[in-house]
Amino acid sequence: MNRTRNEHDAKKPARHGAGAPAAARDLAHGHHHEHAHHHDRAHEQPGTGTGTGAVQSPAEGTIYTCPMHPEIRQDHPGNCPKCGMTLEPLLPELDEGENPELADFRRRFWWTLPLTGVVFVLAMSGHRLGWIDLSTQSWVELVLSTPVVLWAGWPFFVRCFQSIVNRSPNMWTLIGIGTGAAWLYSVVATIMPGAFPQAFAEHGRIGVYFEAAAVIISLTLLGQLLELKARSQTSAAIKSLLGLAPKTARRIGPGGIEEDVPLAHVHVGDLLRVRPGEKVPVDGVVTDGTSAVDESMITGEPIPTTKRVGDRVIGATMNTSGSLVIQSEKVGSQTVLSQIVQMVAQAQRSKAPMQRLADKVAGVFVVGVIGIAVLTFVAWVLFGPDPGWVFGLINAVAVLIIACPCALGLATPMSIMVASGKGASGGVLFRDAAAIENLRKIDTLIVDKTGTLTEGRPVFERAIGANGFTEEDVLRLAASVDQGSEHPLAAAIVEAARSRGLPLDQPENFESSSGIGVSGTLGGRKIAIGNTALMKAESVATDPLVAQADALRAQGASVMYLAVDSTLAGLLAVSDPVKATTPEALARLRDEGIRVVMATGDGIATARAVAAKLGVDEFHGEVKPADKLELVSSLQQAGAVVAMAGDGINDAPALAKADVGIAMGTGTDVAMNSAQVTLVKGDLRGIARARQLSRATIRNMKQNLGFAFIYNALGVPLAAGVLYPATGLLLSPMIAALAMSLSSASVIANALRLRSAAS
Repeated sequence: MNRTRNEHDAKKPARHGAGAPAAARDLAHGHHHEHAHHHDRAHEQPGTGTGTGAVQSPAEGTIYTCPMHPEIRQDHPGNCPKCGMTLEPLLPELDEGENPELADFRRRFWWTLPLTGVVFVLAMSGHRLGWIDLSTQSWVELVLSTPVVLWAGWPFFVRCFQSIVNRSPNMWTLIGIGTGAAWLYSVVATIMPGAFPQAFAEHGRIGVYFEAAAVIISLTLLGQLLELKARSQTSAAIKSLLGLAPKTARRIGPGGIEEDVPLAHVHVGDLLRVRPGEKVPVDGVVTDGTSAVDESMITGEPIPTTKRVGDRVIGATMNTSGSLVIQSEKVGSQTVLSQIVQMVAQAQRSKAPMQRLADKVAGVFVVGVIGIAVLTFVAWVLFGPDPGWVFGLINAVAVLIIACPCALGLATPMSIMVASGKGASGGVLFRDAAAIENLRKIDTLIVDKTGTLTEGRPVFERAIGANGFTEEDVLRLAASVDQGSEHPLAAAIVEAARSRGLPLDQPENFESSSGIGVSGTLGGRKIAIGNTALMKAESVATDPLVAQADALRAQGASVMYLAVDSTLAGLLAVSDPVKATTPEALARLRDEGIRVVMATGDGIATARAVAAKLGVDEFHGEVKPADKLELVSSLQQAGAVVAMAGDGINDAPALAKADVGIAMGTGTDVAMNSAQVTLVKGDLRGIARARQLSRATIRNMKQNLGFAFIYNALGVPLAAGVLYPATGLLLSPMIAALAMSLSSASVIANALRLRSAAS
């Protein structure tokens, strides 16, 4: 069935669209090929030639960048010279496998976790259990911990070395030096215990700290696994977008011969057949045929748009009814879908993650701790009792161990972990710490209409009879004829009639009238359903119902007239209803002082009607994906902290660019992958709950960081030996490790309070 929506939507701009996996390579390499080739390449197989059809290895020509420092770019894999994070491709390949670093770290973690567990148990309870003598136990711990430190922890030592070479101290510097010093000191204490004063013997042996080094390595690996899994979701949005495009296109060659060719072999000017139920392969213009094309993936509108000769179509949209012949205009990286891919990627890279501030603080903290450890060693060598170098080494190691950033490293992740679980139980999914941190700061919320404020599907609203026909007559007759149509408006009418138990007849002579409506015969009477253009073609006067039709359109409904034997019988209105929870959600947000802005791909009249119904003062209609992205950017430049709530592919760039992107769990995977927050049930009331949880979580994180810094502020001077001149007391590395564990325990306990503190 080819029926338009409201007449005012008939000329909506048709911008948005397609792409292919090949486009990912084009974009990643920075190329913008204009495919001006002709059919002489039709015989090429994938992987041959020099165009976009050529197969490349995933790394060939790929640009790698740091997710936290987008200015770092290089043409080969590696680690960021500033923060040590592994660089990732600017744009992922559609068919690339699992992140190799994630697989590597997972293997290192699980293979060495049992060794860490045994070493920890021996260190904590070995002297009580009495399984083996303590000197032998030190050798057992040495053997078991060495694979953990030198193999599992090797990537961290590499990053530590790079941070020193690049003069950009970070957490890897401290982790590498701290664990390395603890392990080396323990190796010396095990191999040459006689070099240490007897005062440092504990339970009959020189204290060793293999468990401190092993546990720190295992905990750090676990943290990296969690982080890498979260980061892998960032590319999922782009992969989902690339996967929307069909893999092949049906090209019409000379003499009208049709053949299926890989999408990468489609060039500008090719004629392509798009059959019912198929996706439009590339951006182009219709040269033959009429059909209703579902463009909801781009515009957000639930009603398919009628396409005729001369109309433009968008790649990756769905052809629902008739057959079309299109001439390709944009292919590869030039399609609208590829442009959306690029916008999403750029928006994701443009965000400054919360960890940047932590990196700066860590840089100062690391330099300070290393400086204190060096001063401690020098002071003991110059002014301490004999053997001064042993005292100096032990106390320097104690400084590094007690300052090892376990508590600092746990402060944020533990709060995030608990808050994420709390949010999930309430239907709110957070992707990362930045989302939780920023959500409490938002003062402006941009909301999509279709599927976010509304249900996102057409529903029969009402029928109005005329010239003696009742509302029931109008609905029954329209539904009987519409049984032969697959159009969503027709489906809504048929569903409404069946739900009311109305008897439906089978129509005869059913036909579609070029996108303006349908007609058929029921009991010898000709029934026509459609817009004003169809009524004029049938010589039906619509004057008696024009005022009511305009009033319904002003409320955002789609209106169709019904004529029986060229006599006006009534009209039917179908609309996208507002979600029952939306008014309450918007009221809560306004009470919190949040500015609400509606941006929709729907027509201005529909946008105005929904905005008026919901009391939204600021709204924008007929906006394209790039327009939504620009709206977010302009508000941010004006000083606003912007959240974007949406459910469609057309929302993906804006969701990625916003300070906080909020996706409806009832929407598309692309939207959810682009967003930082997902409302599982699509209930906007979750935003207010999420903001409350955000405030509680940040308060908890600050408390945790406070605990960690207090422990370091007190523990580092004690470990350095400042009390020794007055009291003769030293903080051994074992006590330092215990203090480090206590600081971590306090952070964990405080984070767990979030389960009851936030509601």
